[in-house]
Amino acid sequence: MNPNLLNKFRTPETPGSFFLSFEGIEGSGKTTQLKNIESFLINEKKKRVLVLREPGGTIFGEKLREAILGSTVPLHPLAECHLFLASRAQLLHEKILPFLLIPDSVVILDRYVDSTLAYQGLARGLGVETILTLHQHNPLNLLPHRTYFLDISLETSMERQKKRGQEKDYFESEKLEFYQKLIDGYRSLTSIFPDRILKIDASVTPEEVGKEILSDLKKIIA
Repeated sequence: MNPNLLNKFRTPETPGSFFLSFEGIEGSGKTTQLKNIESFLINEKKKRVLVLREPGGTIFGEKLREAILGSTVPLHPLAECHLFLASRAQLLHEKILPFLLIPDSVVILDRYVDSTLAYQGLARGLGVETILTLHQHNPLNLLPHRTYFLDISLETSMERQKKRGQEKDYFESEKLEFYQKLIDGYRSLTSIFPDRILKIDASVTPEEVGKEILSDLKKIIA
């Protein structure tokens, strides 16, 4: 990995404000943990909290989300990537950056740059450096203070998706081989960003997962 490329990235600098992201494949339990963390930050830490999702979060982003997840034909990996980047740039400009200027604010994002690194960079084969190069300019060069990667196996993901019984979207309809590449990709990102990404075993109960996240969160948020 080119260290000069990594030096292009930054984290928010407003005192008392934090940027958090959650990553994981389908069935990892992100939604449950997002709600728990939001409640903790508001009630216990007295923070102003903004919870957003990717792609989406803005009118423009939600339209792109519908276009991507509703696609019935395979998209070229670069097409996928640029659609996500367009949604992300607008979300940063319109929602995230203005909110983080408020003291004692926290943005919690369901998926962010690591999704693009895992999905398009590693599972689709574009490469990590390609994705990071596309992110090196403002506002896309903003990184979270902490990313929680909820790690589950392929078998656990398939089992949980089956229990939910929901209609599968564009990515959920992928073959098992793609899912395994995705899992391996996420796990490799913890080596590239060891100080930012915290891998958590999400195969255990939601309570156990939440306890581990809160334990870490209390160390980084006063």
